[in-house]
Amino acid sequence: MLSIALSVRKTQLARLNYCAFSPITTRRNYTQKFSIKPVELDYAEVIPPDGNRTHGALVLVHGMLGFKRNWNSLSKAFSRALNCPVYAVDMRNHGTSPHARPMDYSHMAADVLQFIQKLGLSEISLLGHSMGGKAVMTLALDADLPSDLLKNVIVADIAPVKGRVSKATIAYLDAMKRIEELKLSGSTARKEADGVLTEVEKDPATRAFLLSTLITPSLDSKYARFRVPLDILRDSIPDIGSFPYDPGEATYEGRTLLVKGGRGRFVNDTNIPIFQGFFPNSRLEILDTGHWVHAERPNEFRDVVLDFIRPADTV
Repeated sequence: MLSIALSVRKTQLARLNYCAFSPITTRRNYTQKFSIKPVELDYAEVIPPDGNRTHGALVLVHGMLGFKRNWNSLSKAFSRALNCPVYAVDMRNHGTSPHARPMDYSHMAADVLQFIQKLGLSEISLLGHSMGGKAVMTLALDADLPSDLLKNVIVADIAPVKGRVSKATIAYLDAMKRIEELKLSGSTARKEADGVLTEVEKDPATRAFLLSTLITPSLDSKYARFRVPLDILRDSIPDIGSFPYDPGEATYEGRTLLVKGGRGRFVNDTNIPIFQGFFPNSRLEILDTGHWVHAERPNEFRDVVLDFIRPADTV
């Protein structure tokens, strides 16, 4: 059993004081006592013309409040260019994957690992954005991970540090909760929901992203509601801001790419060296974007990722 199976006790401690939390070094004898039960992630797939479903797969892991559909266009572009299978997963408590507590990176990494093993994927390129990037790093840093499982690790605009989730994200969750409490119905539900979100977010593209998980009134739902379990996400804020490793505790020696949004705040001059300490065989690319590097500049992001993956395939 891999060391990502961290203890329930660790999760409880992290919730009490995540900023000062010092992770427990977990090994096989410890995980036998406190094991993690992964959830089965839903996913979308793009399979190349040769029918290859496993070898050299690219797995895409979305960020907070995202879901697999966000990667539709890039998934097709990556599969065409690399002639490989591409899988975009819904993380726990997102999209159509199960709702489950806790929502820390040890559990999210375990979910991704189970997905990889269930599909029998090999020589994987694993790409994660924001929250998904932290889950990807958590998996890569696991000391018991088979050395030949991952071929490339790509992290989009997030650093392996403990910190606080942005005030904007918390405001989004609170506004989404208010929308559900209003019990909006009828054909104007989405417009009214957008009005509530306007109070905390002026950018229409960001509001459209947040509303992409809104289920409008229908036969299955009398009132507008969000697909994500807002209570679980709100309670999990400390865990989502944290990270299960301290600098110097673990390293991943494989090929790694960090894509930073040049106008973003999540990757900066202070935490780039921390990233490089965890991932010594890494490369940094900067795009002229904010945090949503793959959505703001999809073509440039695609090219950076392709240029990184392709050299390993031609060696």
